[in-house]
Amino acid sequence: MEQEKTSRNRVIIRTSMIGILVNLFLAGFKAAVGLLSHSIAVTLDAVNNLSDALSSVITIVGTKLASKQPDREHPLGHGRIEYLSALLVSAIVLYAGATSLVESIKKIIWPEKASYSMVSLVIIAVAIPTKLILGSYVSAKGRQADSGALEASGADARFDAILSASVLASALVYLASGLSLEAYVGAVIAVVIIKAGLEMMTETLDDILGRRADPEISQKIKQLISEEPEVRGAYDLFINNYGPGREYASVHVELRDTMSVEEVDILTRRIEAKVYNATGVVLTGVGVYSYNTKDDLAGEIRNQVQELVLSHNWALQLHGFYVDTKEKKLRFDVVFSFDIPMKEGLRILLDETERAFPEYAVQITPDVDLTD
Repeated sequence: MEQEKTSRNRVIIRTSMIGILVNLFLAGFKAAVGLLSHSIAVTLDAVNNLSDALSSVITIVGTKLASKQPDREHPLGHGRIEYLSALLVSAIVLYAGATSLVESIKKIIWPEKASYSMVSLVIIAVAIPTKLILGSYVSAKGRQADSGALEASGADARFDAILSASVLASALVYLASGLSLEAYVGAVIAVVIIKAGLEMMTETLDDILGRRADPEISQKIKQLISEEPEVRGAYDLFINNYGPGREYASVHVELRDTMSVEEVDILTRRIEAKVYNATGVVLTGVGVYSYNTKDDLAGEIRNQVQELVLSHNWALQLHGFYVDTKEKKLRFDVVFSFDIPMKEGLRILLDETERAFPEYAVQITPDVDLTD
């Protein structure tokens, strides 16, 4: 796993360095052409290349900081710094779009006569495939390395290519008919860039705030655990994300009520190693539910309670069921959907269960639908 993380960081840094070099090269040429031709669109295109280079610098710095070893203040590492760097890149994309929109509107209100030379048109034409290739390459590497910052940089590069293409098209129209469209086209492209920047920012904020775990990973972990012969089911899987490739989880397993502490200890350690080797997710805790094996009446009560609970479509699952028929105590967990307030659902189930089993003290633990 550590080798994979090291390899991932190398991919991100190498890709970002390529992006910096290409964007600095393009920015220099476009800035010179834009100033000489008095074209605001070409000049803004050069600024966009500089913003792309800055995005790559931020990505490198974020990757370096995120790879720092855990310390006393951050015992689970610094991986979430990558999300902050992706957020900054998204902000740069958003700022570039907003700036382009403002300048395009100014150009519409106070137009300036543009002059295009053959050199400027050739440079713009060359920039289009260059940025498309760079954008596709960076985005592909971003998906490969699971780097939001790289994916955002790649998307920004593709938008630059679109902006350059619009500038070239506007220039050709202007030369052919004398009609200047670049300000209007620039405004439209700027709106598209702003929309993309907002989407990138929202995506990154979801990672920072915490989103539902990947269903594929969740199901795989539960399957790996349930394959153990002693385990009747895996529940309450909770995955915390501390950056790409840095996931810590806890889970409950349902075991027979005759297992010894030693047997449980051996089993949970085996489960932790198995899950980590297969998925890279660190199980920080494995809780235990016991199920009745010594009382036939307990099985009958479980069937009745399960039928009662699952008759409600907002009650998704019942687990962790245990009943003490001698002490008259009954407990179980219920996974509630988001279709009903948890307090209301809990009150309904508690009332119905107590009416069905008035001689029992009932304890219901509510769970949230985290993974399914």
